[in-house]
Amino acid sequence: MIKKIAATSAAAFLSESLFANISTAEALLDDKLKGRINHSVCRWCYSGISLDDLCIAAKKIGLTAIDLIAPAEFPILQKHGLKCAIAEGAGKGIGEGFNNPALHDELVKSYEEVIPKVAAAGYKQIICFSGNRNGLPDDQGIKNCAIGLKRLIPTAEKYKVTLVMELLNSKVNHPDYQCDHTEWGVALCKEIGSEWFKLLYDIYHMQIMEGDVIATIRKHHKYISHYHTGGVPGRNEIDETQELYYPAIMQAILDTGYKGYVAQEFIPKRPDKIASLKQGVTICDV
Repeated sequence: MIKKIAATSAAAFLSESLFANISTAEALLDDKLKGRINHSVCRWCYSGISLDDLCIAAKKIGLTAIDLIAPAEFPILQKHGLKCAIAEGAGKGIGEGFNNPALHDELVKSYEEVIPKVAAAGYKQIICFSGNRNGLPDDQGIKNCAIGLKRLIPTAEKYKVTLVMELLNSKVNHPDYQCDHTEWGVALCKEIGSEWFKLLYDIYHMQIMEGDVIATIRKHHKYISHYHTGGVPGRNEIDETQELYYPAIMQAILDTGYKGYVAQEFIPKRPDKIASLKQGVTICDV
């Protein structure tokens, strides 16, 4: 009985030590990250914090990049010695994308203006979107996207900037979005047939749409150049409050030979948002 009680207590302690709510990020600033995962964070999840302050906090935690920054704010990242792991600033947003041929001229013009700015800053990726279906069959959506994106491949290759389409859920957050399953995105990659077009595998979104996260990563990793995190359900902290076990997912990503970035993209629910960010990074730092 004593052994059983001791084992139960030890298990509870280990669980608490891994997922305990960190009261302040300052308490862990001296912790050294393992260096096997390149950590980033999505700017929009911390809209109540200035980009300068987010950069300062990110550097203290050990992050080397921030996601989804437009060229106008690149100088702020550079001031703090941070990179933009994947840039934004081109296109018409999530709902209006490359699956609509009527938008191709406008989209191509927008990306051709922004891609050189991304390259000039020394960054390597820019996000893009399929757009909503609006009744468009999936096979036709792939063909339409490929036609538009192929027009940008020469520019992407010239400036060494990869176009990366995000996989999003159409069940909860982005109703009618077309690139909502990994297989659809992979089919588009094959249709385009260029190393300058890849996928952003958002773990939160794909858990909602299809699950089977680790098996999918193992099967399709060569088409993925970026990852985002998020707690399911709710898109909040990635700890014991949700259904995914991120250490195993991160190890699966590493096992594929991945050398890119993993960005925290959860919306902090706790008052100490930077502590939640630190906790997420720590959980993912396998």
